[in-house]
Parts: sequence; C-alpha cells; structure tokens
Amino acid sequence: MAQWGDLVTYIRQSYRVVRDEPDELRIRLIFGDEPDTEQRAQIVVIAREILDQREDWVQIATPFARHDEVDLLEVLTEVGEAIVVGGLAVMGDHIVLRHSLPLINLDINEFIDPLELVAGAAELLEQQFTGRDDY
Repeated sequence: MAQWGDLVTYIRQSYRVVRDEPDELRIRLIFGDEPDTEQRAQIVVIAREILDQREDWVQIATPFARHDEVDLLEVLTEVGEAIVVGGLAVMGDHIVLRHSLPLINLDINEFIDPLELVAGAAELLEQQFTGRDDY
C-alpha cells in the first residue's frame, strides 16, 4: 500500500467512517466489547500530509482532553512512562495523541498497529484524566 487512495479504500472497508473528506477521514473505534465492561468510543482522525511538498505521509491523531482541564505535566509524565507509540500535541483547545507514517512502501500492519495503539492509549488517557468518554 503506497498511495493515499489505497489506504482510504482499506479504511472505508474496515472501519466505521464518520467523516470522509479528500485528505482526511474520521473513524469511530469502539472499546469494551466484553459483556461486563462499559463500552467506550474514540474518534480518530486519519489525515494525508505532504512532507516538504513531495512525500506523502499519513497522520493518525485522536483527542482525549481539553488542555485547560488537565495538568499537562501529569499527562506528559504518564505518556513518557506508559505510551509506546505516538506523541502529544495541542491542537486548538485539545490535547491529542498522534503518530505519523510515510505512505511509500507502507504495509497494512504498519498502519493498523499504530492506529490501534494510538486510539487505545488515548482512550485510557481520556478515562484516566477526565473520567469521561467525550471523544
């Protein structure tokens, strides 16, 4: 899978797309399918980025809190100790966990694993720092 169009086709076939634009998809991932756990959801933005006006990349990003609702030092400390993939950023009013990958020669597992890790980690961070399921 080396082109944005191929990745978009895969995402449309494999995930629940809630927003579909030319260079951005938003999907909804569900966590807690077990009968004895509360079901939670996470919205994930998958966007095409062009690095240096020549290289196609895909960015996976998901918000988990508003920056004015949490202690940023606590969040950064937790991410530094517990999160394997992704980095934190403030985008608008939100803190997001995000990860970027080059599209050239991208195998599907190189997309799926970071997608699931970023979304799952953001879900845990949201639960830990806000106690809600807003995203």
